[in-house]
Amino acid sequence: MKNETSQDDAQVTVGRAWRLEWRALRLCWRLRPAWFVATVGDALMKAALPYATIWFSARLIDELAGARDPARLRMWVLLILAVGAALGLAAAVFARWRDAEDEAMELVARQQVTADKLSTVDFPILDDQRTSDVVAHILQSDRMAGKGLRNVTLTFGRALPGIFQITGGAALSVGLFTSPVPGTPDAGWLVALNHPMAGAALFALLIADVALSSLCYAKSSMVWFRFDDMGRFGNRVFRSFGLLFRDRRRALDLRMYRQYERVALPFWKTNNTFGVHAKSYRMITRVMGPLAALSAGVSALPVGVIYAFVCLKAWGGAFGVGAVTQYVGAITTMFAGVHTVLNQAGEIRANGPFLQRLFAFLDTPNTMYQGTLTTEKRSDREYDVEFRDVSFRYPGAPEGVWALRHANVKFRVGSRLAVVGENGSGKTTFIKLLCRLYDPTEGQILLNGIDVRKYRYDEYMRIFAVVFQDFRLLALPLGQNVAGSASYDPALAARCLRDADFGERFASLPHGLDTFLYRELDPDGVEISGGEAQKIAIARALYRDAPFIVLDEPTAALDPVAEAEIYERFDRIALDRTAVYISHRLSSCRFCDEVAVFDHGRIVQTGTHDQLVADRSGKYYELWHAQAQYYA
Repeated sequence: MKNETSQDDAQVTVGRAWRLEWRALRLCWRLRPAWFVATVGDALMKAALPYATIWFSARLIDELAGARDPARLRMWVLLILAVGAALGLAAAVFARWRDAEDEAMELVARQQVTADKLSTVDFPILDDQRTSDVVAHILQSDRMAGKGLRNVTLTFGRALPGIFQITGGAALSVGLFTSPVPGTPDAGWLVALNHPMAGAALFALLIADVALSSLCYAKSSMVWFRFDDMGRFGNRVFRSFGLLFRDRRRALDLRMYRQYERVALPFWKTNNTFGVHAKSYRMITRVMGPLAALSAGVSALPVGVIYAFVCLKAWGGAFGVGAVTQYVGAITTMFAGVHTVLNQAGEIRANGPFLQRLFAFLDTPNTMYQGTLTTEKRSDREYDVEFRDVSFRYPGAPEGVWALRHANVKFRVGSRLAVVGENGSGKTTFIKLLCRLYDPTEGQILLNGIDVRKYRYDEYMRIFAVVFQDFRLLALPLGQNVAGSASYDPALAARCLRDADFGERFASLPHGLDTFLYRELDPDGVEISGGEAQKIAIARALYRDAPFIVLDEPTAALDPVAEAEIYERFDRIALDRTAVYISHRLSSCRFCDEVAVFDHGRIVQTGTHDQLVADRSGKYYELWHAQAQYYA
């Protein structure tokens, strides 16, 4: 998986670009088939309406230039109105349907595909910074230049009308080449237009013109790939600093230290990729702009050539004035379709590197072993978990740098285990391994004597409820945050909030469990403090009712008194659950049956609080008295 533009990206061949486009279209069809139906119908109606108007108008003009029969004139007028109204109504219906489907497909193309992949990849892949970089690159390329999967839907939507224009135009312009100029003395040299080479020359000239125009368009579009890295950096600068003054969370620092005008604004001005003096701007104005202008100018030339050829044949007597209207309209529209299709072919070529990057990410394989055993449903919650000589090194870490080394510990059912140690000692890594977010590099983790890798992954994870140190709540109703679901048991959610010491605040909320947290989605939402958020997160863990509950420093935002109250209360409500506490404040260890002391990735001590604090040579004694001096 790559996180930067590479030579491989730039060397996507035309054939590979088309294969990637075809794969992307199949993906879009699988995700939203209704969008295809709406798009095809809309394109068909858009092509049919002008051609129907051209054909019926030609018949009406012929009648006006000929017999002028009132009955036939009335018939043609009524047909023009009826067909125009029917096709116009159908076009409006399909256009409205397609607009709605485009909105849905835009969400699918820009968000759902990457979100679906991120939700299913192994956690080690998700936790890898390279994955974050790749996804950011994919999304920024889409937002900046419209490249990637979204470009596939746009190209398809633009090319289809062109294909229908070519088909309809070819059908209505056959007579232009099959209607000969009469061999009369008045025709003179115009009889030469009957020769097959005249029509072939006309087509060759038009095709050459359209091909040149499309080539210029494709070259112009390819500049986007050269601009991609510069534009990506520019977007990051803008997102970081351009709207900094709107970030309420930074308002205090910005005001106190004048960070916006003194730091952010100068950096933004110096690194503004989209400024008129930037290299990227020169690339657009000196390369992309002239090529696009040349493409537009060249594409206008065929109109004059078509008018000249049709009018000359009409002057020679090959057909009447009504046919002139039909042929000029038909062949002009047909070559406009050819121009559109060739332009979109150039878009497909230019979009190839972006699709290759997307599919390289989507094809990233999961490597964690997925077992098939089901975890036994036990009403007594007696799940025996053991770490047996477990060592772990993070992917990409230097050789010999271990996050955890030779860890041996066995959880007693229904016990309270405190995990303590300095920052970087391996505590959070220990929890990630316990929950099987990662697998051990060496050793085994056993559940009821069986390697946890042999269990079904989803079932194994259900026996844990975790409050991580960097947990997040959603800007959704309180009840949904507690349950982790749109549907939930209100009575249970309310009880869990009270058990987590959120009862008093809960009673004051205007809409109870239906109260929105924060104000992103509801102007009446409530802003909660860090301590209140942690209580809600603990309530969420209680709601899950898992046999193992893990608190990874969940009380960091609380004062020591509030923390002690939380732990005392939690010790009562945990009941027969096996609980694991991680905390920097060692006062929590008083409530635990056992304490595991981590230091530089190893478990260096185990025992009760009283046993460990009595060992003056141990790490726990050092940590305990380092904190105790601040409370003495």
